[in-house]
Amino acid sequence: MAGFRNGRGRDNRPPQQQHRPQQAPYGYEAPPQAYPQQQWQQQPPRHQQQPYGEPEYFGDPHGQHPQQHAAANNPGHTQMFSVDDPYGQAGGYQAPPVPTGPRLPWKALLSGIVLRPADTFLQMRDHAVWAPALTVTFLYGLLAIFGFDQAREEVLNATLSNTIPYVLMTGVGFVVAGLILGAVTHTLARQLGGDGAWQPTVGLSMLIMSLTDAPRLLFALFLGGENALVQIIGWLTWLAAGALFTLMVSRSHDLPWPKALGASAIQLVALLSLIKLGTL
Repeated sequence: MAGFRNGRGRDNRPPQQQHRPQQAPYGYEAPPQAYPQQQWQQQPPRHQQQPYGEPEYFGDPHGQHPQQHAAANNPGHTQMFSVDDPYGQAGGYQAPPVPTGPRLPWKALLSGIVLRPADTFLQMRDHAVWAPALTVTFLYGLLAIFGFDQAREEVLNATLSNTIPYVLMTGVGFVVAGLILGAVTHTLARQLGGDGAWQPTVGLSMLIMSLTDAPRLLFALFLGGENALVQIIGWLTWLAAGALFTLMVSRSHDLPWPKALGASAIQLVALLSLIKLGTL
């Protein structure tokens, strides 16, 4: 084979064999630089290559590897996205969020109903309030009898042995009336689509009934139920009770305010006829 080239570097092989590629010895591997450049250009981009058995990620303009997608969902790298609800009602009533937090003590509960009613009703919608509701309503019933002019005269003119049972029975009667009216409000709220529990609804309604009428009762003890100022305060506190009843039912049963007002309508009418109109 050495005779193929002469001393001057000329190839003495026949023309048919001059352009035939030489075969590499057995076991010889060409270096990576020996591959033609066109072979690298024909290969797909790196982000489009995938091993066998792995899903293909379409629409990835940045060429992220599946491991990079998985790393993006790790804690600290969570990707936020939203899903459109085709059946959602735009502009419809949005129910308030589920309340979180511990049960309020009785002092914070009573002050919250007056100062922070929306937050208080939302936090206590899943907590029973029997102890403060029964206690406050019973004490209110003991004093409510003195807000009526005729009843107060009868109690003051009666003997002590007759006055105590009469006053105690009045307190118990207000508790029973509060339980019945609260149960009616809860039943109407459930029929209108509410989802609240009956214990918080009844207990909170009893507290609203007692606390809202306390200012009128306070003035009626000294001025009498027929006084013009007492009557004005009675109407204002009745409107305040309607607003608190509506807000409480709305928060406790996830209802819009028109339905919440409708659920508490019977209780408002009953309070107006039993307490307010009795002094007017």
